[in-house]
Amino acid sequence: MSPSATTRVLPRLRWSWDFGPLLGDIDTSRLLQLLTALAEGGALGAAAIKAGMSYRSAWGLLRDCEQALGASLVVMERGRGTRLTEFGAALVNLDTMARRALEDVHAPWQRKLEALLTPVVRVAPDRLRLAASHDLALADWVEHGRRIRFELFWRGSEEALAELGRDECEMAGFHVPEDWPISRLENWLGTWLDVDRHVCTPVMRRSQGLIVARGNPHRLQTLADVSRRGLRMVNRQRGSGTRTMIDQLLAANGLRPESIAGYHHEEFTHEAIAATIAAGQADVGFGIEAAAARYDLGFVPLVVERYGFVMTRAIAAGPEGKAFLARLGGNTFRQRLLAMPGYEPLPVREPGVWGAFLA
Repeated sequence: MSPSATTRVLPRLRWSWDFGPLLGDIDTSRLLQLLTALAEGGALGAAAIKAGMSYRSAWGLLRDCEQALGASLVVMERGRGTRLTEFGAALVNLDTMARRALEDVHAPWQRKLEALLTPVVRVAPDRLRLAASHDLALADWVEHGRRIRFELFWRGSEEALAELGRDECEMAGFHVPEDWPISRLENWLGTWLDVDRHVCTPVMRRSQGLIVARGNPHRLQTLADVSRRGLRMVNRQRGSGTRTMIDQLLAANGLRPESIAGYHHEEFTHEAIAATIAAGQADVGFGIEAAAARYDLGFVPLVVERYGFVMTRAIAAGPEGKAFLARLGGNTFRQRLLAMPGYEPLPVREPGVWGAFLA
């Protein structure tokens, strides 16, 4: 579906909770989205992504809501992730039943409502769809932005590029080490994209490395140190650019994944990696410096990389693509980058040939 396509939007009745004056409508809605996502899986990082919020925001929301309600909503268990309490599960079940009742298209009142409102239905334009590798600055900008005109879906870099290649989105966000030769970048992008159809541009530079406890008590310098000392690691999910980087570093050090305790313990965001270490559930992880700083953790820099976007030539030349890149090159996003450790803004140029991404 092209960004210029339109869809008919029918008004419908919605179910909402009222938990009293201690919880507003926005927090209540976000809470139920998060609890529902948690009910479908045990990882808070993945649930936060599904609910459209950062890992930090998800934890803060749970903490504030538990205090307001006077009851626990989730329980964290080592090796089992985050699960709902009996109270939390009951809220999700009741919410699900209510929503299903309202969405029953065969209900007599539903047909009457549609017949009444169809004559005044308006046509609304779609938004650009952006599949992007997780980034803390981008996540904060989207979460707090008031004029965001696109839909963001967190994916691993390779997953995002594959979706763009299948025309399942209009833009993809990805990152690669800055020391990659241009030929390697071109071959990598060519796995999913067409060099004659897709163009790209870098937006920022960021530092990745080992996220460790404050003060780096184990004196870690490389992933090889993690293996030698038998420490617990928390890994990124398969399909993410960071996971690929981790595997390449392991191979360069002659290490097998089996030599790293916790290699199969996966999280979906840099923030989730840092939170896992801050909670004492792992000794080390691989992520960006800003995530370590947010949780007052130590950081050992290993890789400088570039993060940017790729899109079709048609999108880049159109008003939607130009507006998106103009906002990324604007002062608001630039100041956000400058305020976060390990980031450096790059001049946002008109998207061009792939090799220019590293120039």
